[in-house]
Amino acid sequence: MSATLPDLESTVSEIADEMRARSDRGAVAHYIPELARVDAKHFGIAVIAADGTVACGGDSDMPFSIQSVSKVFTLTLALGRYGDRLWRRVGREPSGSPFNSIVQLEREQGIPRNPFINAGAIAVTDMILSGHQPREALGEILSFMRFLADDTDVIIDEAVAASEQRTGFRNAALANYMKSFGVLDNPVELTLGVYFHQCAIAMSCKQLAMAGRFLAQSGCHPKTGLQVIQPERARRINAVMLTCGHYDGSGEFAYRVGLPGKSGVGGGILAIAPGKASIAVWSPGLDAAGNSHLGRVALEALSKRMNWSIFGA
Repeated sequence: MSATLPDLESTVSEIADEMRARSDRGAVAHYIPELARVDAKHFGIAVIAADGTVACGGDSDMPFSIQSVSKVFTLTLALGRYGDRLWRRVGREPSGSPFNSIVQLEREQGIPRNPFINAGAIAVTDMILSGHQPREALGEILSFMRFLADDTDVIIDEAVAASEQRTGFRNAALANYMKSFGVLDNPVELTLGVYFHQCAIAMSCKQLAMAGRFLAQSGCHPKTGLQVIQPERARRINAVMLTCGHYDGSGEFAYRVGLPGKSGVGGGILAIAPGKASIAVWSPGLDAAGNSHLGRVALEALSKRMNWSIFGA
């Protein structure tokens, strides 16, 4: 039996209160100076149900750097432009390695294992950039995010982008390595510039949950009725989120939460309950795999209490 709407609202409020009281918060991403300044005590959650009901708790209206959660949306854009030709540049398999690992690239001739590790996302961004100036590509990404979130206040945090450009040596190594195999078409510095800026998009939990609604509703934008992406492709994006969305913590997330999800080192997670809801949580403290610790705990509680796991009760 599905929960009534008051049950959803009270459940979200209860989870926010429980997370606020916890002391086990993980550690913020210190290797990006701007993210290192964020207070680990923050926690926010927003759930947009299929009928449009919005249930929020904690710091749900506070913008944060979505970082790798942006990869869901750039993948959607690139698939819309290239279709299944995209998969010639990037795989669909779990990596089992840290998000910024270069080891697999060497073994697999420069083809990233999936679009949600850094190398894969850089390859996807390169495809979006092709035929455009960097400013045009960024404008397309940002406009897409604003359309999905139905909110023109979604912005790029320039301070975070600059911080990533100053310290993104590992990403530069990944991009140059892929370039040596012909995986990237554009100059490395231009592709990385777009990539760093897309990761620096700032959104609140409510905005992010709004932006993810199309993946919960078979690719359809619920307000406009427009088909953002075909239902089959929406299902496949959800599948890659389930298997690859949390780097080498993806299996643990699937085991505990049972929903497609994508994390970012800013502490955000977008999770999808197909046909039921789009969910965003934010807690800046990360676990050893680079995923939000309390974000995963909160989603596990929500999935269990609402009986939303795709694997059943």
